[in-house]
Amino acid sequence: GYAMRTANLLAGNPQAAGAAVLEMTLQGGKYQFDGDTVFALAGADMPAALDGRPVPAYTPLLARAGQVLAIGAARSGLRGYLAVFGGVDTPPVLGSRSTDLKCRMGGLDGRALKAGDVLPIGAAPAMVEQRWQQICAKGANRPLGTVRTPARPWRFLGGRKLPLFRAVPGPQTDAFTAVGQAAFVHGVYALTADCDRMACKLQGPQIETVDGADIVSDGIVAGSVQVSANGQPIVMLADHQTTGGYAKIATVISADLSAMAQLRPGEKLYEELLIASRDIEQTENSQIFIERQPAITPGELREKLEILQEALEKDDSSCIREALHRVVPTFHEPEEVNCGQGAEVRIPQQAAFR
Repeated sequence: GYAMRTANLLAGNPQAAGAAVLEMTLQGGKYQFDGDTVFALAGADMPAALDGRPVPAYTPLLARAGQVLAIGAARSGLRGYLAVFGGVDTPPVLGSRSTDLKCRMGGLDGRALKAGDVLPIGAAPAMVEQRWQQICAKGANRPLGTVRTPARPWRFLGGRKLPLFRAVPGPQTDAFTAVGQAAFVHGVYALTADCDRMACKLQGPQIETVDGADIVSDGIVAGSVQVSANGQPIVMLADHQTTGGYAKIATVISADLSAMAQLRPGEKLYEELLIASRDIEQTENSQIFIERQPAITPGELREKLEILQEALEKDDSSCIREALHRVVPTFHEPEEVNCGQGAEVRIPQQAAFR
């Protein structure tokens, strides 16, 4: 994810090296360095101190032999990362040093770390000092600024600010009714307690299927959104399985997955379905999507806003709609879809500026 790659780069590991890091979920720990080590912290906001002295995250740091790094519980976010120059040098299994706890493979004997464990680092002492001097010479031994977290879009619903996760349709969108698709796209979902590195199970509006959620098992990728038999979505994460037998209503784009992996159980989120470029080109309004809007002079804008203000003062809905079309040509009045039991989902029609 974003935080792991950032921590590796700050610790001096080239991105192509694929160096292994330590992942900490909610709680940190204490780590003693047997030799000089360049390290960096990223991800969840976990307070850290080196021999009792607070150290910042997202910063290249140097620990001398014998020093102890203490990392506390996460104040925000879910997963924190500790990267060291040279990477954690455990034996690779199937080309990876990751630990699969369910299969008990990789890492250190395929299990979680415990007190007293010793992890090898893949960098000689002379290389550590050389890399630290290179970092200092470039003035890189200071905290990063605006790149601490991945860019995350938000959706504001009333007074609520919800993280927005973008997805593309399918591959089994046709397995869901129009009402079910609307519930997924316009509903607010919360993470359940049953979330791990394999998937985020969500709880919210039920997603209605045409003829059940079961399909012949087919391939799954990170970000696939399966809908289980109870109508609730499951978003696949880094340790996802290779195939699955539930229909997939959408796929969360890779740019947003790192942010999803930092959400805690109980946190709420909002999904937005994106339209693929090939689908846009096939629509009758394709020119509206791809052409730049004509420029408008300040005088023309003032005139249109005055018309809108007059319509609002008259409180005439038809005049207000007409005025809105003058100011924002891409404005569409939302339509309503009845979901049964008195519930209604408001669905904006396709807007040209999306």
